[in-house]
Amino acid sequence: MPYFTSPVDGTRLHFVDYGPADGPVVVFVNGAYLGTEMWEFQMPSLAAEGYRCVGLDRRGHGRSADVWDGYGLDGLADDLHGLLGHLDLRAATLVGHSMGGLEIVRCLTRHGAGRVARVAFVAGIAPGVVRSADNPDGADAAVVRAANEACRRDRAAFFTASADDYFALGRPGNHVSGAYVQYVVDCCMTATARATAAVQDLIADADVTPEVPKLDLPVLVVHGTHDTSAPLEATGGRVARLAPDVTLKAYENAGHGLYVTHADRLTGDLREFMTER
Repeated sequence: MPYFTSPVDGTRLHFVDYGPADGPVVVFVNGAYLGTEMWEFQMPSLAAEGYRCVGLDRRGHGRSADVWDGYGLDGLADDLHGLLGHLDLRAATLVGHSMGGLEIVRCLTRHGAGRVARVAFVAGIAPGVVRSADNPDGADAAVVRAANEACRRDRAAFFTASADDYFALGRPGNHVSGAYVQYVVDCCMTATARATAAVQDLIADADVTPEVPKLDLPVLVVHGTHDTSAPLEATGGRVARLAPDVTLKAYENAGHGLYVTHADRLTGDLREFMTER
């Protein structure tokens, strides 16, 4: 099982590496609480087509080590950059879901784009979800922190109660079985309590607005019109307005979990993005 050592503090981090070693490189960066298993509808099919698909389990997530420290945005970005260097990946496409987009932005502005050709934000929370002078449409910080506290008291209930909205199951065309919903809740529970609280605290404070205009490479933004976790106008829509070279694809009726409800469409859009230039 492949692991590498974090350049930050020596934490043992798990990664997956699918497909031919000489194929075009795609690096998937997971959303909060989830490991690389979340990309089961994208990674295997792209790998079967000849892409080299790599994914990292964030510290405290999936099969990576359970540690107390290192959950600041700089540290998480350094973990991602460490994986790129460990595998000597070049001309990579970085694909980040939710908070994975924050890590990608910080990785690029902190370490440069020498190993990266393009980036895709899938239901991303970048530049940030909390209301600020730069983000007047963001969520109230007190509401975000109250939700985080509710999660600390009962993570299982929090994830279960959020599941329908996560997949926008009340919207036309969004079909996910009850069994699969439960599976995703179970996957979220594999993130440690410490990691869960730490990334929630990070999300409550994160704002990379000044960094997004510095993304001097092609950017794809894929976002659902009914994403309640990261409303389009406050997140993906802002990236589309701030970054210099952006393609925005809004999925009608899709929610935060569009990588499941709109799996084939997302895979196709990623494929097109990686081959069009």
